[in-house]
Amino acid sequence: MTTRREPTARQMRLAAELRRLRDASGFSAKESAAQLGVSHVQISHIESGLSGVSEDRLRRLASHYACTDGEFIDALVAVATDRTRGWWEEYRGLLPAAFLDLSELEHHAAYRWDVDFLHIPGLLQTEGYARALFSRRVPQLTENELELRVRHRMHRRVIIGAERAVPYEALVHEAALRIRVGGRAVSRAQLNRILELSEADHVTVRVIPFELEDFADITAAMVYAGGAVPKLDTVLRDGPHGSVFIDSEAQLGVFRTLFRRVEAASLDPAGSRDLILRLAKEL
Repeated sequence: MTTRREPTARQMRLAAELRRLRDASGFSAKESAAQLGVSHVQISHIESGLSGVSEDRLRRLASHYACTDGEFIDALVAVATDRTRGWWEEYRGLLPAAFLDLSELEHHAAYRWDVDFLHIPGLLQTEGYARALFSRRVPQLTENELELRVRHRMHRRVIIGAERAVPYEALVHEAALRIRVGGRAVSRAQLNRILELSEADHVTVRVIPFELEDFADITAAMVYAGGAVPKLDTVLRDGPHGSVFIDSEAQLGVFRTLFRRVEAASLDPAGSRDLILRLAKEL
């Protein structure tokens, strides 16, 4: 099997899960290699995402590791055998890999959650808002880089469109709604776009109001993508040195809890809509 030069985040996730299964079983890479009749180098490549793995070999490894979670194994097989070349491939080599990894993650997500405090979540952004955000990047983007990022962000919205309708919930702080990105007209159009999208049955927008007290301990901006099974959920967080994909079960549990706490502290959808409508009228 051909060795990959740059595995995607999805391929790396499969590799990490297979490595976790082996570690939990107590088997060495050499023992697992013997089970498949391959060299330990091949196991190393599989567990680092540099090589793929067939359905037969994956199921043999799962059996060898005494993994009895059939639903989880089936989900791993689906990842291993997926040959999807989605719309994001047209940006390969043109945008950083993290942009494409996020698009692929969203494409396969069973549901999506967002929590944001200073900006409108990407899936809710208008073209004008996204362009205004990207135009303020440091170092400054070239015109071509700017347009590529805006076009890619607008294309990502396909997952909450009528054809896909992936269940989506966004928790947005009132600060993000009030910050004027791109000026008054762009901000007004952005708020109206949120109101429009929130009318769909599969889209829920809740506002974290300024008036909320004792909020500092539950701030955790995140992109949360539900997997085919909970073990394959993924959290993406932006840091000083780029995006970080989080997938350990312990950490996923923490972020699920944080999301529910922020959700419980937010206005209900009707109250959120009223607030957004009022802010839009004030512009």
